[in-house]
Amino acid sequence: MRAWPFALLAAVGLAACGSRTGLLVPGDGEPENNVDGSTGPSGDDDSGPPFSDAGPVSDALPPIDVTVPVDAFNDCPDAGATLIYVVSKQNELLSFYPPTATFTPIGILSCPDSDPTATPFSMAVDRTGIAYVLYSDGHLFRVSTATAACEATRFEPDQSGFTLFGMGYSHDNTDTGETLYVAGGGTQTTPALAMIDTQTFALHVVGSFRPTILNAELSGTGAGDLFAFYATQGAAPCNNMAAGVDCTDSAIGQIDKATGQVTAQTVLRGNAQGMAWAFAFWGGDFYTFTAPGGGTIVNRFSPADGTVVTVATRADFVVGAGVSTCAPAR
Repeated sequence: MRAWPFALLAAVGLAACGSRTGLLVPGDGEPENNVDGSTGPSGDDDSGPPFSDAGPVSDALPPIDVTVPVDAFNDCPDAGATLIYVVSKQNELLSFYPPTATFTPIGILSCPDSDPTATPFSMAVDRTGIAYVLYSDGHLFRVSTATAACEATRFEPDQSGFTLFGMGYSHDNTDTGETLYVAGGGTQTTPALAMIDTQTFALHVVGSFRPTILNAELSGTGAGDLFAFYATQGAAPCNNMAAGVDCTDSAIGQIDKATGQVTAQTVLRGNAQGMAWAFAFWGGDFYTFTAPGGGTIVNRFSPADGTVVTVATRADFVVGAGVSTCAPAR
């Protein structure tokens, strides 16, 4: 999830997998309590706003499809041990284990940014356990998910107008590699999909989002899919950065990585992104981190039955989320 400078909005990016040199496994470290003091799922807590079943939608686009092809490439024997990683606006890096809905602190980021007021904005994680964290001034940093150690990259902000963007890795369709995709849009540039080469840190524009989606976060899978999470009013995309705009719902869209075309969409009615948003795919479900009020609400959206269930809450603002593309697909 991200923290927009204009309206303190926030969002998330996704990750990838492979070598276990940096990726934590369940049981590493002590779990952090939820806001209510518990360490497990808080789905029975009715103190937050109500969330409706995603239910059937009347969109022109078909619903998203997370079905894994039978011939999907998989070199991840320990997929079930992968975690979702999140970063807060308060500079804390944590892991999140979906089966128990528990957070585990990793460390406080101390990235060498020349702007002391800049804060984390979005995040993605590669298959070696390295996170790439975008800050609110457009600088991109390389972060260890094992220690939270941070170093600068050679990425130049504002390439092709991409200053702030959502981020997510997706497994390549033609080989065993992965690609870091970014979603630009909002006030910076025409909403579009791009790729960042993490060897040269050059940004290459793929194409404009069609239909237009604004301020999207991205999350990919080991099967090669790419999904976007964005604000809506019903099925219509909504601009969370615009003053006075009430984005009542959100949606997850399926993205064609070759064109930027939105090929499918499922609306999460009643699930407003609010001040901050992020999401990640794990175990056949999507985990969304949103802030419609004070703090973060973690919801699990299950495409199989369309349900949205609150599983945890936090007092801070999660502004980035990433998970390895080696995460379980079911």
